[in-house]
Amino acid sequence: MREIIEIADINDPRVAAYSRLTEAQLRNRLEPEKGLFIAESPKVIASALDAGYAPASLLMERRHIDGDGKAIIERTDCPVYTGERDILAALTGYELTRGVLCAMRRTSERSAADISHGIRRAAVIDGVVDSTNVGAIFRSAAALGMDAVFVTKSTCDPYNRRAVRVSMGTVFMVPWAYIDSANELKDYGFKTCAMALTDESVSIDDPALRECPKLAIVLGTEGDGLRKSVIADCDYTVKIPMYHGVDSLNVAAASAVAFWELHK
Repeated sequence: MREIIEIADINDPRVAAYSRLTEAQLRNRLEPEKGLFIAESPKVIASALDAGYAPASLLMERRHIDGDGKAIIERTDCPVYTGERDILAALTGYELTRGVLCAMRRTSERSAADISHGIRRAAVIDGVVDSTNVGAIFRSAAALGMDAVFVTKSTCDPYNRRAVRVSMGTVFMVPWAYIDSANELKDYGFKTCAMALTDESVSIDDPALRECPKLAIVLGTEGDGLRKSVIADCDYTVKIPMYHGVDSLNVAAASAVAFWELHK
């Protein structure tokens, strides 16, 4: 087994990626391919390794070196940092409930043109800022038949630590790319479908949607939903039929219902 490096000081610069660097600093917006993201839990780290992402370092509690983290260590050749539980909790700012973290290198961002060919169903995440919701949308997209996900730049980074964990690593499985707006997808042959409550909204099970050869479902922010300009630019506006006086669902729950219906 390679050398295990003991960390006794939360200010140790070798583990700055886990403590002092913000999400924006990890992302390195000017040169994303030089940036990092943090993957949490052996299962999520394994998914990233399977997808070809390169590990920069590992951080784990001692008990996981010969336990949950052992298989991950055997698959990597990067430094492995460890320490007392309280030191690691102070360093990361939270208890390591899954025990293992990995700083991983980002890859070059793909373009919408790169991933648009040959796909029929896609999701657009427009302005969703909650990392939990972004991760849940990716997990639903992977499980319920979406071929790709497009993300506007006002949306939370899909490689945010919590988004990655909530997605259970599906951000590494589903092709995704940044776009300026859903309208951009029309250049690639998509019809766009805004999830919104308006007088013109049709039901998500409308046959016209199912028959559409290339369709992108557009999901808006948690509070106010999609902007009026985004809705106006879409080819369709749809809603999920609701009962008991409830008028809407959380965006993550709504995405799962919509993806299921459009994939049937």
